[in-house]
Amino acid sequence: MSYLQKPKVHHPQLKKNELGLTRRDYEGGISTLCAGCGHDSVTAAIIQAAWELSIQPHTIAKMSGIGCSSKTPGYFMNTAHGFNSVHGRMPSVTTGAAAANRNMVYLGVSGDGDTASIGLGQFAHAMRRRLKMLYIIENNGVYGLTKGQFSATADFGSLSKQGRPNPYMHIDPVLYALQMGASFVARSFSGDKHQLVPLIKAGLNHQGFALIDVISPCVTFNNHEGSTKSYEYVRQHEEEVTAIDFVPRREELTTAYEPGALADVTLHDGSTLRLKKLDHSYDPYDSVRAAAYVQTHQAEGQVVTGLIYVDDKIGDMHEILGTVGQPLRDLAYSELCPGGEALAKLNGGWR
Repeated sequence: MSYLQKPKVHHPQLKKNELGLTRRDYEGGISTLCAGCGHDSVTAAIIQAAWELSIQPHTIAKMSGIGCSSKTPGYFMNTAHGFNSVHGRMPSVTTGAAAANRNMVYLGVSGDGDTASIGLGQFAHAMRRRLKMLYIIENNGVYGLTKGQFSATADFGSLSKQGRPNPYMHIDPVLYALQMGASFVARSFSGDKHQLVPLIKAGLNHQGFALIDVISPCVTFNNHEGSTKSYEYVRQHEEEVTAIDFVPRREELTTAYEPGALADVTLHDGSTLRLKKLDHSYDPYDSVRAAAYVQTHQAEGQVVTGLIYVDDKIGDMHEILGTVGQPLRDLAYSELCPGGEALAKLNGGWR
C-alpha cells in the first residue's frame, strides 16, 4: 500500500461531474505496483466509473484482503472509507459492515489467490447470502507477492515463467458465481477500458451481489508465451458476448414494435435513438446457458467477456434478513438493547 499522495494541483479546466468534482478528486495514493501491471488499469477504470456516476467518495466503503490486488483500494478515492482485512476474509468483514449500515456502497477488490484459494469459502457464502456489493477480482493466475507460483485460477496446462506446465485443474470464478447465486456476473480485461468502465458502473448500481472477474496480467511473472493470462493471449482470444453501456436510473422509456421493424425513441437528453429489433442468440438472463456458453468457448481456448449473467429481480441480503433501514450507529440504545424481557421472550421461543 502506498502512503505517497499525488500532488493536489489540478488543471483549472478539468471537466467536472454533477457534484462539481474532477476525476482527480477520485484518485488515491501513488501506485507501488510494477510498471504496466493490469491492476493499475483496473484502478483507472474504477476512478472513471465513480466520477461518471457522480458518487460521493465518502459514501463508498473500499474493502480488500491481502495480495497485490488488495493494495488497489489505496490508489483510488482517498476520502472514502476503507478496510484492509486478513487474507481471504474480505467477504465476512464486508458482510458485517453491510449489516450494520446498508446505506454505504460496498466495493471489494480481491485477487485470484485471496478469492479462489484461502478465501474460496468466504467468497461462496457472500454470493449465496446475496450480499449487496460489487466484488472485483483482479485475476492474473499467479501469486505475485510470493514470486509467481500458479494460483487456483491458472488454466490447466498453462506455462509458468520457467516453462513448467500447471498440473492442476483451475477454478473459474465466473462458473463458480453462476452456481453460487450471484445475480450479476461479468468478465472483462484490464486492457479494455471501453468495456470495463460501464461494467463497473452497472455493478455499483446492482441491487445484489455483483461479480466482475477481470483478467489483469502480471507483467513480472505471467505475461509470457504459454500463459493464458497474458496481454497477448487475451487480446488474441477475447470474445465479447455483450456490447454494453450503463444508463443511470431515470423515468422509464417504453416502446413497442415488431421484430425486424424500426422505431425512434427520444432519450432523456433530447437525442433520438433508432432501434431495429433483432433476434439475439445470447441471453444473459439464463444462468444455465450462460455457464454452458462459458465452458464451450473455454474448451476452444477463448476468453468470454462482457455481461455474462444478470438477475435484476432477486432480493439481496437485507430483504432476506429484514434489516433496519438506518445504520446501527444512528439507532437509540433502547432499540439496540430492548432489555431483559425481550431477551427472555426470545429465549422462550426456543424452549
